[in-house]
Formats: sequence, C-alpha cells, structure tokens
Amino acid sequence: MTDVRFSLGGARATRMTLGRWLLFIILGLFVFYFLTPLYVMIITSLKTLDDIRLGGLMNPPSQITFEPWIKAWNGACVGIQCEGLRGYFWNSVKIAVPAVFISTLLGAINGYVLTKWRFCGANVIFALMLFGCFIPFQVVLMPMARMLGLLGLAGSISGLVLVHVVYGIGFTTLFFRNYYVTIPDELVKAATIDGAGFFTIFWRIILPLSIPIIVVTVIWQFTQIWNDFLFGVSFSAGGGQPITVALNNIVNSSTGVKEYNLDMASAIIAGLPTLLVYVFAGRYFIRGLTAGSVKG
Repeated sequence: MTDVRFSLGGARATRMTLGRWLLFIILGLFVFYFLTPLYVMIITSLKTLDDIRLGGLMNPPSQITFEPWIKAWNGACVGIQCEGLRGYFWNSVKIAVPAVFISTLLGAINGYVLTKWRFCGANVIFALMLFGCFIPFQVVLMPMARMLGLLGLAGSISGLVLVHVVYGIGFTTLFFRNYYVTIPDELVKAATIDGAGFFTIFWRIILPLSIPIIVVTVIWQFTQIWNDFLFGVSFSAGGGQPITVALNNIVNSSTGVKEYNLDMASAIIAGLPTLLVYVFAGRYFIRGLTAGSVKG
C-alpha cells in the first residue's frame, strides 16, 4: 500500500514538473514574440545605412553607431524644418506633468465627494462622467476646437493641457470613486464629529490612504497623455507640438534616402518614458488596481 502511495505521489510530482516546464516554455515564447520587435528596433537604430542595406533584419550591427540617436535628438530634417526631438520631448513633458497632476487631483476630490459626501443626484453625475469615458476622441474634436478658440488657447501647450485634463477627469474620477468605496465611512463620520471640515478630512485622512490608486491614476494618465497623437496634431501648432507629432513628421518625411535607423531611434526616444514608467512602476500599478477590489 505504501509503495502504491509513493508511486502515485511520484507520478503526480512528475506531472506537476512537466506542467510547470510547459508553462515556462509557453511564457518564454510569448516573451520572445513581444520582445522581438523591440530587439529589431534597437539593433536597427545602432546600424549604419550600409549595414541595413546588406539585409538580415535580426543580425546584430557589424559596426555600432550612435549617430542616428544624436541626429534624432538634436536635429533631423522634417520637411522644410531641421529640428530634432529634443524640443518636442520637453513639450510633451510640459503637457503631461501638469495635466496628470490636475486631473489626478480633481479625480480624487470628485471620488471623495461622490462616496463620502453623497448628495441628491450623485449617481446621475457619476453616470454622466462614466459615459464621458467612452466617448471617442473624434467626437469631441470640433467642440474642443471651438472651446479652445473661445478661450484663446488654440494651438498652445496650455490648450493641450486643458484638453487632457477635461478628457481625463472621467477616468480619474472612476478610479478614485471605486477605491474610496472600500474606505469605511466611519472614518469620515468620526472626523466630522471631532470638528474636521471637508478639506481637512480629504488632506489628512483620505489622501494619505490613496497612495495605491494615485499610482495607478498617474501611470494611466501619463501613458495616455504621452502617447496621444490625435489631440496633439489637432490642437497644437509649430513649436508647441508634442513628441508624437514630431515622430510622425520624421517617419513620414521624404528627404530622399529612407533612414530606417533614424526612424527606429526616434521611435525609441519617443516611447522610452512610458516604457521606463512601466518597467519601474509596473508592479505598483498592479497592486494599486487590486488594492480596492475587496471592501473592508
């Protein structure tokens, strides 16, 4: 009887080991599939044009050069202009940082009001804001353009900040509202009895408990704003364009010989901030998403 149990246990352990190795192999294939384009972009950006013409998409560069990176950052002819991504990179920073901060703060206040200071019509307002999350970008282009013109912000960085704040409030409110539902109402009631006011409770009690969802919201908003192209190309002009618009101009420029190494270097520079955000803060993003999933 003992021998039978040992043999069954050994067979079960063998199956578990084989299943684990099979899972690792499948995950490894997925990793290879998703990282291959990034590998091709990196090695192509480090190749000379002559090296690229020799073929071999997956072959490493025979001679590493950083000239495409320098040209992409400091200066690459785009149509009649010869500008690099440096100025447009800082334009995106000037757009993303204030837009993320303002939309996150407003979303936190909205979520706080809709959960801890409920009033008549709160559910209707939340439903309308939630509905705004699913409105396609193309639908709001004309109303946004008209409003920016009336405010005198058309074609400016401030106008793009306003656009991203307005469009992002629905998402940030949704995140914070769903998170604040899990915070016990007794905390607010006890603070109210002690004489704390609306903003005192928010700054000293609610906000310190909101770090996980703040991380989620900041990562979400930064990614959406940095990678945005439609709003950037529609509501910006000249030197106030974000980096995604400049990248499109570089890739689609017709200056004779197609410089694939320059295109790849430009694309990596444009996508590097969001890539680094997810590499270093991705685990906090996952933790924040699950932090408010269970009440109590």
